[in-house]
Amino acid sequence: MPEPEAQSTSGWTIEAASEEDLPAILALIGADPISSSRRGHQVEVTAAVRAAWRALDANPDHALWVARSAGAVIGTLQCSRLPGLARNGMWRAIIESVHVRADWQGRGVGSALVGHAAAEARQQGCGVMQLTSDRRRARAHAFYERLGFVASHVGMKLDLAQSAPGDSSQTA
Repeated sequence: MPEPEAQSTSGWTIEAASEEDLPAILALIGADPISSSRRGHQVEVTAAVRAAWRALDANPDHALWVARSAGAVIGTLQCSRLPGLARNGMWRAIIESVHVRADWQGRGVGSALVGHAAAEARQQGCGVMQLTSDRRRARAHAFYERLGFVASHVGMKLDLAQSAPGDSSQTA
């Protein structure tokens, strides 16, 4: 997605992430006990993380934003656009990895990040924004519902490193 200029809010800005933000973004993800417990979670910037960053940064259908206050990363959100044949070829925006630093939660940072992503997705022609959220995240589900999201579908994942299709013994 094209990167807009920084959007200023109450004491912070929302702007495109840079490669220099990767350690702070990984620290935000690592501070979350659910995310940090998953297979493959990494808090250091590895070659694989840098390769993923370069792929995101090079593709206009992907955006990684940070919320920043006094130079520090206080929140992050990834948004990807996906074309589809259903609903008359409607594009979808998929948000991932929404994280806000604990001392900034409840202050509008997450809402501003999601609102920013929604505005950009609308501008880029998306007709719907969707996400998955771990079923253990009751507070996150309430947050998304307050923003207008509806729990209309059941999300499922298959860990391709652990399972073969049809092998129901592993979970992602």
